[in-house]
Amino acid sequence: MSAEAQPSASPTAVLLRLARPGGGVELLVLTAGAILLALALFGAFVAALGADPWAVYRMIVFGAFGTRFSIENTLAQAGPIMLTALCTLIPARVGLLVIGGEGAVVLGGLGAAVAGVALTGLGPWPGLLVCLIAGTITGAAWIACVGALRLKREVNETISSLLFNYLAIAIFLHLTNGPFRDYTQVLKPQTAPVPTDWMIGDLPELSVHWGLVIGAGICLMLGLFLRSTTTGFAWEVIGGNRRAAQAVGLPVGRMMLLACALGGAAAGLAGAIEVMAVHGAASESLIVRYGYTGILVAFLARQNPVLVIPVALLLGGISASGGLLQRRFDLPDAATDVLQGLIFLCVLASNTLAGRLFPGPK
Repeated sequence: MSAEAQPSASPTAVLLRLARPGGGVELLVLTAGAILLALALFGAFVAALGADPWAVYRMIVFGAFGTRFSIENTLAQAGPIMLTALCTLIPARVGLLVIGGEGAVVLGGLGAAVAGVALTGLGPWPGLLVCLIAGTITGAAWIACVGALRLKREVNETISSLLFNYLAIAIFLHLTNGPFRDYTQVLKPQTAPVPTDWMIGDLPELSVHWGLVIGAGICLMLGLFLRSTTTGFAWEVIGGNRRAAQAVGLPVGRMMLLACALGGAAAGLAGAIEVMAVHGAASESLIVRYGYTGILVAFLARQNPVLVIPVALLLGGISASGGLLQRRFDLPDAATDVLQGLIFLCVLASNTLAGRLFPGPK
């Protein structure tokens, strides 16, 4: 059976249907109930570790939004999460479940750093633009390979994109520890730094770089694109019924490949921005699981790029409070990952009730 005629009963199709149930009041009730259940389960988890759940909840809110520093930390984390969420969201619009954002982030950051070192003769603005483009193209090419394997060899995109994450990290570590390593830096392996005058600056009155605005702007533009263009409508048709899309003559394969490339481009841009705004070079500091958090954001946003913005802020706040929980309550550093995972599972489970709480007239 061809990849474009895959039955809708596949595990990938089931997950995609769970990510986009009916809207309205029922959707709001289901999501709120799932989050409350996840918080209750997380409370039981931290209580079993000897901490007071209510104190932990208060500390999460404080660590995310309680002070100017925590708000800036949340905003700084939300920017790349928005872009990595699009790596899952865009292919999902055409019925593909891609979870390879983490690999695209690290390779996008590496591409930006290598371009910055190779083209030091350029001026600041052309140099910055070239670095961002290099990271974007690297991420696009990486995830496009996932789409090509799906179309040409019928390789499941969920499995291949997950494995591509490990492959990308292995390639990244090899290159930053070997061929591209700056041996003048003895504390940790990294590439040579990009010129300092190429770095992205901060927003006025905030210690948050312009990557936040770039991420939010791309989400808004993508939302407008999906609602107002024939390509966006075609993607919706392909994601809803691939056979029907083929029957009416839509170029299904080409559009699926385009969606994968654009998703990878967003994640690659996230990695490039992290290098050009935060790190100044490509190192292991890029491997911070933004790509995996983006998967959760894409599902919670129900494949709506505009909703990605507030959801990324919420998840960014949870991630930003992780270190505070470890210091104040001696909880594991991965405690916030447990909370995010519980939210993900509860939201998916709650979607099985879609259409049952407020059933329409028969």
